[in-house]
Amino acid sequence: MKLTDRLLKIASLVTKGKRVADIGTDHGYIPVYLLNKGHVEFSILADVNKGPLENARGEVRNNKLLDKVDLRLGSGIEVLEVNEVDEVIIAGMGGILISELLEAKTEVAHSVEKLILQPMQAQDELRKYLLNNGYEIIDEVLVKEDFRIYEIIVTKYTGKNTVVEDEIYYEVGRKLIENKDPLLNEFIDKKIFKYKSILNKIDGKTGEGIDKKREESLYIIDKLEKLI
Repeated sequence: MKLTDRLLKIASLVTKGKRVADIGTDHGYIPVYLLNKGHVEFSILADVNKGPLENARGEVRNNKLLDKVDLRLGSGIEVLEVNEVDEVIIAGMGGILISELLEAKTEVAHSVEKLILQPMQAQDELRKYLLNNGYEIIDEVLVKEDFRIYEIIVTKYTGKNTVVEDEIYYEVGRKLIENKDPLLNEFIDKKIFKYKSILNKIDGKTGEGIDKKREESLYIIDKLEKLI
């Protein structure tokens, strides 16, 4: 089984020897990969839908790993109890949904050593939620797969809110800049292109909502250009 670049990057962020839960596991590719490598000894695979969980069960069975996993049907981290796992992966969902899943069972979200989150959209909203609800963003990495650049956020609960001096750091994580991520400039260029496309679509149009969108887009473009 060969993982995609996105899944491989997520797997690489799991700490060796830790118990890990993969939430929204789908086919269970990440935990199966980690167990086969001997990187982890135990994993909980969870999904809210029965079909994907059965797919994961099949993958686990084919790899003769049934004694090293627990498969659970249910929503988010609500299937977990405190101290069952050390690290949690939540990947392939929207940023707002991820924040809602963390909020649904805070005692688990607050107790784990590490959360590895890979939002598909609303990444800025997820960063805002984390930094304003006592989480520290430990690391961020970018990974390119086909023509898309994915953002992966590694975080843990400390109980201390983080003051963000400029809201542009919700759009582009500060850790990406500090680490000089190899994909950073391409990532920012794609964002600038997105906001310029918005401006092109509303060019010549007026109205309170449109004028506000134009002003916001111009502001963000200016901020992004200064980050490069």
